[in-house]
Order: sequence, then C-alpha cells, then structure tokens
Amino acid sequence: MAGAGFDRPEYFTNRERSWLRFNERVLGEARDKTNPPMERLKFLSITASNLDEFFMIRVASLKDMVHAKYTKKDISGMTAQEQLDMISKEAHELVKLQYSTYNRSLLPLMKQCGLEVVTEHEKLTGEQAEAADRYFEENVYPVLTPMAMDPSRPFPLIRNKALNIGALIAKKEEKSEKAEKSEKSEKPEKNEKPDKSGKIEKGGKNEKIKLEFATVQVPSVLPRIVRLPDREDGTKCVILLEELIERNIDQLFSNYNVVCAHPYRIMRNADLTIDEDDASDLLKEIQKQLKKRQWGEVIRLEIEDNMEPKLLKILKQELDVKNDDIYKISGPLDLTFLMKLYALEGFEQYKQKPYQPQPVPGMIASETPDISRRAGNKTDIFAQIRKGDIFLYHPYMTFDPVVQLVKQAATDPDVLAIKQTLYRVSGNSPIVVALAQAAENGKQVSVLVELKARFDEENNINWAKMLEKAGCHVIYGLLGLKTHCKITLVVRREEDGIRRYVHLGTGNYNDSTAKQYTDCGIMTCSEMIGEDATAVFNMLSGYSEPKHWNRLTLAPIWMRDRFLYLIGRETQHAKNGHPARIIAKMNSLCDKEIIAALYEASAAGVQIDLIVRGICCLKTGIPGVSETIHVRSIVGTFLEHARIFYFLNDEDEEFYMASADWMPRNLDKRVEILFPVEDPDIRERVRHILQIQLGDNVKAQVLQPDGSYERIDRRGKERLCAQEYFCEEAIREAREAKIAHEEASDPVKMRRFVPAEPEEEQQS
Repeated sequence: MAGAGFDRPEYFTNRERSWLRFNERVLGEARDKTNPPMERLKFLSITASNLDEFFMIRVASLKDMVHAKYTKKDISGMTAQEQLDMISKEAHELVKLQYSTYNRSLLPLMKQCGLEVVTEHEKLTGEQAEAADRYFEENVYPVLTPMAMDPSRPFPLIRNKALNIGALIAKKEEKSEKAEKSEKSEKPEKNEKPDKSGKIEKGGKNEKIKLEFATVQVPSVLPRIVRLPDREDGTKCVILLEELIERNIDQLFSNYNVVCAHPYRIMRNADLTIDEDDASDLLKEIQKQLKKRQWGEVIRLEIEDNMEPKLLKILKQELDVKNDDIYKISGPLDLTFLMKLYALEGFEQYKQKPYQPQPVPGMIASETPDISRRAGNKTDIFAQIRKGDIFLYHPYMTFDPVVQLVKQAATDPDVLAIKQTLYRVSGNSPIVVALAQAAENGKQVSVLVELKARFDEENNINWAKMLEKAGCHVIYGLLGLKTHCKITLVVRREEDGIRRYVHLGTGNYNDSTAKQYTDCGIMTCSEMIGEDATAVFNMLSGYSEPKHWNRLTLAPIWMRDRFLYLIGRETQHAKNGHPARIIAKMNSLCDKEIIAALYEASAAGVQIDLIVRGICCLKTGIPGVSETIHVRSIVGTFLEHARIFYFLNDEDEEFYMASADWMPRNLDKRVEILFPVEDPDIRERVRHILQIQLGDNVKAQVLQPDGSYERIDRRGKERLCAQEYFCEEAIREAREAKIAHEEASDPVKMRRFVPAEPEEEQQS
C-alpha cells in the first residue's frame, strides 16, 4: 500500500476544520480594505451561503452519525461528536467575525459610498416612513400568512432556510396597560415553561396574562431589499423586508397586543438519503426525498441576539434545538441578501470593473463555406478543431465555443449523434435547448443527467423531462455513483469516414458559472480520445466496459491507482537520485491514501507544490514527512475550479487535467475522467498557468505547519495577482489575434508590411 507508515492521525487535519478555515479566507476578502467596497459585500454574502450548505450537509451528516452511535474516527482521529463540538465552537466564532465585519466595517463603508441600510425605525424620515408603510399595505400585507399556535392549531412547519418572525401576543381584553409595560423588563422565572398550546401564563397575584405564540414567514416571493426615498444629502436608502413586517406586525393580530417580535431562521438536514437499490424509479425517489428537506432535523437555529427569553423557550422546545445549535445574531439574519445589495445599480464605481470573457485566439477566423453557412455560424467549429486541439481557459476565454459545438452539431446534416454528460447547467441553458433541437432534427442524442447533483436535483429533473419529450435518450445517472465527468462527443460523417469530436473539461456545462469559475477544457478530434469517449458513453448507458483505454482514465475503477502510480513514480525517481517534481491544482485534498503517498514522496525528496483552494487535510512542515511540500490557496474574484496535475517524470514531463479532486468521493464514488495534455502548445499554456499561480503574491495564502494560512510577504517583490494577469493576458492575446487575422485576410493591409523594391517605388 502506498504511503505505508505515513497515515498516522496526527499527520492529518480534520476535514471540517479545514473547510472552516477556507471560509475564513473568503471572509478575509470581505475584510480586505484593498478590495472595492461592494466586492467586500459580495464576499461576505458568499461566506453566509457557504456556511448554510456546510450545516445542511456536513454538520447534518455528522449528527446522523451520532444518532446512529457511529464511533469510527476520521483521518485526524476525531469521532463525529468531537467534530460537532469543534465545529460548534469555531462556527460560533466565525459568525461573530462575520457580523463584526458587517456592523463595524461594511455598514459605515456603505454610508460613505452613499448607501444606507436602515435598521432602526426611528431613523426613518417622515417621507420614508410613509413610503415604507404604504409599500407594506399594498405589497406585503396581502401575501403574509400569520400562524398562531393553540390547542386547535399545532406548531406550524417552519421551512428550511426561510426567514420568519416569531411573536408573543396577548388578547387585548386580557392584558392591562400596566402588565404590557412591565412584561418586557421582567426577568423570566426559572420554572416558567410554555404549555402544549404555546401559552405562557404570566402576571402578579391579582392577574394572569396568557401569552400565545405566533409566527409569520417573511415571503420569499417578494424582494428582501426595499428601496426608500433618498435622504436630503442624496444617500440612497433601503430597508429589509423583515423590518417592514416587524414595524407593522400589529396589523396581523388586530385583536391582540404584540408583546415582542423577533426574526428567526432554521437550518434543516438536507443530506438526501436515497436507497437506490430499492428505488424502482430514481427520478420519483429523488422528487420524494426533495420534499423531505423541508421537515428534516433542525440542526441550526439563528435568532436575533436580543430575543425575548420566553419566545426562545418555545422555539427551542418545538424545534428540539440544543443550546450549542443556537446562534445569536447581532444584525440581520441570513447575510446572503448582500448579493442583492451588491446588484443595486448606481454603485459601479465601488465595484471591480467587470471582466468580459475574450474570444479564443485560435478560433478568430473568417466565415467558411459549406456547413458553417447552413448552420448560421461565422466559424465552422469542426474545421477549427481539425486544424489542431483547442485549449479553453474560462472565464478568461469565452465559453461560447462549447455552446457553439453543440449548437452547430444540432443543425449540421452530417452529424449523426451527440452524447453529453450534464451535472449542473444554467437556468436557461442554451446547451440543453440545442440538444433538444438536435433530437427534433432526427439525430441520435444521448444525455446523462445527474439527478443527484446536490441542490440542483430539481433543476436537473426538469431538464431531463424536457429532453425526453424532445426525443433524447436520457440516462438518470448510475446506481450508487454520481456522474461528475464533463464530456461531450459529436459523431460526424465526413469524406474520409466517421470522425469523432470531443470536448473534455474540468467544469460544468453551465454558461452562467463559466463566467465566474476558472476551468480548463480541450476540444479535439484525436482518434484515440474519440474511441475512449465512445467507450465512456457505452459504459454509462449499457455497462459495457472496454478491454483497454487509449488515453482517458476513469474513476471509480482506475483513477485512484493511476494517481498513486504517478506519485510513486516520482518517489522512485527521487530515490534514484533524479530530479522529481509534482505540481497539483485542485479544489480539495482530503484523501488519506493520496496524502500518505505524497508524504512518502516528500520523504524521498520530491519537490511538491499544491494549489488547493478549499479543504486541505495535508499538513506541511512535518520533519521527515512533509518538509518539501508547499500548499497555497488562491481566493479571488473568480472561484478557482480547475484541476491540473503535473509530473516531472525524469524530464519526460506529463500534464493532466481532470474533473476530479483528490477526495474519496471523487476517486471512489463518482464517475470522473482524467485526460492527458499532449499537444505541445497546450502543454506550454498549462505550464504557464501553473507558474503564474505559484508566483501569485496578492491573493495566494500559504498553509503553515500549525494549519493556519498566511499571506505572502511582498516586500521587495513585484506585485503579481494571477487572476488579474490572466485577464490582461487574454485581452492582449485576443486583440493580437484579431489584428493578425484582419491583416491576413486583407491584401491591402498585407502589402503595407511587404518591403517594396526601389524600382517599384519609383514607378508607383
């Protein structure tokens, strides 16, 4: 076994702790004063969204283990309960830092930019108050559904992630003015508990007040951010929807006095448990499981930090929440609304200048005859691919060629079949539309739609149904596995026979996220890769396993062994006294066997550089174990998503790209593809990407032996931000390619650069 002796628990960082540190790095971008103000808002919103998913999946999974009395320890030697205890402590600290950033840094900064989030009603001007109340009456009040709790009405279902306002109310005839004033200041008695109807008896010797629980969901169908009239100095003002509801909540309970009202929000277990062996129809089973997300176990309760204790008691009892799972928030709950604030118009000067993905240099070409004109495209993409492999680097280069490949194939009379895997696609995916059109045009279209893509299940179900109606052959994933590979195969009849065109990528076929995620891809008509691509789809659709592979390596069967072989080969080179080097870029690294193999390689003297954006369970700087391993994380404007692997191989270098990270789920539980980079020019491009990212001293942070991350000391060094560099490089290369193309296609321009003979100059 590779890495024997290097798998001791103390050599590994707990996965959940590493993820929390990653989210701290994202939060660091929100706290970084060198970032434009609105960009800082965006990063804070991302940390909130990340934390929601972390609780719904990772924390939920650990709670399931505890309930099942599962005591096996993780790679760092921690039980599930120990991990939950650690997470609770560190997550509470992270949330405090989030709201300190929001309240102390970003709110004042927004005011300086001319934007105010009004949080205190008394700060509303007369005009603003009138506008706020009118908006409530006309737009909000008709949508609200207040729900009380009494013997005839049990505690209502509180939906996952929904924002709610809980209230304690008392009938007006039962509540004296004196009691109303004293109630807020009175401390709750230790033995005071709500009865089964949610009522709390309250009062002195001569009176008994019954407080009833009521709740109202803040409607998600309405914008959470409501514009108010500007202030006299021109400051634009907004108020949150829940503030408007709280301001007017007495209108919802006209026969009651509202004693207190506070927002709260819950997070439920959203980790789907699907018994695929017993599921006769996977699509129906997933649809059924999706509904269960709304009433899964409550794993986190967020409340306003000054919530009335009596109201909190009811929520704790009815939701069955422990104190460790309650997060008292000093500010608005659910900071994901900041992304909507970021999108407000009029603050462009406080944002990073938007980047427009550039044309792929090798694909800037003139219109060609035949199929190009019939397809309505300026470029015949098949002709372009036949000239040589095409390298794509998103979002620096546009995603359009990938869309164009499917669109042109859909209308090309010589295309016989299109096959594609879809994991996550955009809401209005042009690729899905093109696939449906291709089927309607009589082509053989096979699409594997991964129904188990987390939080995209419902979207993918809808697309799958639409594709089936159009006549596509839809495969709903594989039993027990997620299909995560990104591959497209177009089979075309040409003069010299059948030719296969293939796209392989590291990212999803999503034209929307392709503008935000950095990913690599290759378009090729290599015969060997074409054969492998056909074998991949035959495996996915019919369980037909090929006898051999030409170039591709697949998980879950062969990829782990392939990576262990490549790492072990470098280890042997180092032991033989030859130079040995590994560079690997990925999203996450938490596979125990791979990490142990890297430790063994480092102990042998292999120089290892890892670019790991998120989770990294490997520890650096362990004497005799990981002294030659260096890990950096880059968190910037774009989400680093590409997977690239380099092995020196005794000067016979090998480059690979993949859809997989070095995680057990990728290597053992998903269908993934590892593909080599063989074109000399593309190999140099990939080398260049790795070199620039290893040289980044602006957004990169380096993993320290204690598990913390530190920014690079730039003193005496030239500033290098990899993402900025690639943006500028793509713009420059596209401009140069366009000029070169125009000159090559314009004889007049060409003559300007042809040295004329002296005689010709005199004659002219």
